Amino acid sequence: MSVPARAQEYTQSILARAIPNESELTCGVTIEPGKSYGFFTDTTLCIGCKACEVACKEWNALPAEEFKITGQSYDNTGALSATTWRHVSFVEKLRDDKGDRPSLLEPFQSNWLMMSDVCKHCSPAPCLEACPTGALFRTEFDTVGVQQDICNGCTYCVTACPFGVVEVNETDGKAHKCTLCYDRLKGGFEPACAKACPTESIQFGELSTLHERARMRVETLHSRGRTDAYLYGAPDAPGATGGISHLNAFFLLTDRPETYNLPVAPKLPSRRIRRGLLAGFTTMLALAATAFVAFTAGE
Repeated sequence: MSVPARAQEYTQSILARAIPNESELTCGVTIEPGKSYGFFTDTTLCIGCKACEVACKEWNALPAEEFKITGQSYDNTGALSATTWRHVSFVEKLRDDKGDRPSLLEPFQSNWLMMSDVCKHCSPAPCLEACPTGALFRTEFDTVGVQQDICNGCTYCVTACPFGVVEVNETDGKAHKCTLCYDRLKGGFEPACAKACPTESIQFGELSTLHERARMRVETLHSRGRTDAYLYGAPDAPGATGGISHLNAFFLLTDRPETYNLPVAPKLPSRRIRRGLLAGFTTMLALAATAFVAFTAGE
């Protein structure tokens, strides 16, 4: 990405005040209420540095995880949680497509897949649909936030999320997740994780622009022989299924979604209501018929 022209206005290291609309300098985006914003995460550019994790925890004052060896990966956090809103996964591919250990490594991320995972800020959002108190809400930037002072800790959002993102913190009993740095957006700042990413694997911007940029990136990778690259969560793509039109935080992947711990076909829980009601009604009819037969048989 080229350096914005406005950057020449701020060449000094120490500034007397915050830069107005700083996002114009850092990512070339002017943040305006009423527009849709999100993340495009290109996993082919991720180097697993975890700068996004650190930036997220620092800005949101989230506590560090207990350091321990998981026995599964070089990853120390393991998964998204109430106190880890960005998680970089390390997936080591020990077998090739034929099930054998590879003897030759491609000059492209070798046998490692890395991805910085985050709340998808779905549209529509299953967690928001399930929330009975209005604690989850759609912001003026088309992202999904949580108001802990309204949350009653019912965990409905936890079970509704098809991506396993939302979690209730045992300390305060409230639901927590990524807010897409709502406070920073209101101040004209790029989200902390995207600003800290050294390879631009995480790109922040207006969704329409990100979708076009992502499609061009896929075409570029295909022209270079990486025909396995595809988008997950973009409109009319894998991940945008079951009533979910798109993910505001979408991804470019080079392997199956489940390899990255992503569902193949996520669904809105509300899509299951009719089937559940029909199943319950059928069960009630079957029980009533059984009871009728049992009582009438003894007469």
